[in-house]
Amino acid sequence: YNRVWIPDNEAVWQSAEITRNYKAGDCFLLVQLEDGTELNYPVDPAALPPLRNPDILVGENDLTALSYLHEPAVLHN
Repeated sequence: YNRVWIPDNEAVWQSAEITRNYKAGDCFLLVQLEDGTELNYPVDPAALPPLRNPDILVGENDLTALSYLHEPAVLHN
């Protein structure tokens, strides 16, 4: 179960955990937000949401040490 970043109108990006495996051809991801809310997040197979870095990397001073380097990862860090 991976954690991803999904766009949010208020918080810009919101962390979510994928709660069901994604299979090629699926039109949505079943995710659970940090507040416990479950959500069917619509996805485009060509543009899956960005993965979240492990908690051990939160607050890392050197951004090149991040496993995933993209907008939500930099903003969260």
